[in-house]
Amino acid sequence: MENLQQKIIKELRVLPEIDPAEEVRKSVDFLKEYAKKHSFLKGFVIAISGGQDSTLVGKLTQIAVDELNEEVGEQRYTCYAVRLPYGEQKDEQDAQDAMDFIRPSKEITINIKNAVDASVEALRKAGIILSDYGKGNEKARERMKVQYSIALMTNSVVVGTNHAAEAITGFYTKFGDGGVDLEPIFRLNKRQGQQILAYLGCPEHLYKKIPTADLEDDRPLLPDEEALGVSYEMIDDYLEGKEVPEDARERFEGFYLRSQHKRHMPITIFDDFWK
Repeated sequence: MENLQQKIIKELRVLPEIDPAEEVRKSVDFLKEYAKKHSFLKGFVIAISGGQDSTLVGKLTQIAVDELNEEVGEQRYTCYAVRLPYGEQKDEQDAQDAMDFIRPSKEITINIKNAVDASVEALRKAGIILSDYGKGNEKARERMKVQYSIALMTNSVVVGTNHAAEAITGFYTKFGDGGVDLEPIFRLNKRQGQQILAYLGCPEHLYKKIPTADLEDDRPLLPDEEALGVSYEMIDDYLEGKEVPEDARERFEGFYLRSQHKRHMPITIFDDFWK
């Protein structure tokens, strides 16, 4: 009988080792096949933060778009790379470096600060005072709302950046960065994403930078590993089927069980999940 670690690895489809070239091909072909099967589709929308994950997905998406356009012999498809800062982003230069690496079909920048602040104030007037953490979720959901507005008006779909190391921990905002149409790197862990970016010739400082969701005003650029209390290195080891300390195993499996609701569509009365 498989244990929980094996079950999680099977569910998230993580391989113990990867060939970066093969994984690039898998992701690019996934995006291309989706486009070919949906005649309405004219583009892909991807938010670019300057971190490892969005840099990788942005590059893969642009590769897919370039190949699609070459195959049809015209500029039919567009990669919309969207910058969504809240005010002034502290690592803005990384975001610009990511754009230079991706070289997207079209860049869009929308500052979400006024929209987020207006929402926070409207809630305050109704007696709901958001914590700094709650405001961070507000930012994530505003960013996704904007991406879907762009997608609606451009006949596009929204491409997400979630990967296996985020999936097991639930380290994303439900209906925020978790609310997307396509997830081309879902099967990869953090170190595998780094391997692929190195293979693609990404500037080293972008894939070796300290990962951060950067959602909290009180703790800007808070490292993910500090927020989680565990390292991505150990999460990746677990996802690759390696032995990890028992306390780490219990922590990862606790994360996984508590965040199951994030990996499912809304539950109906006909689902077994809630019983």
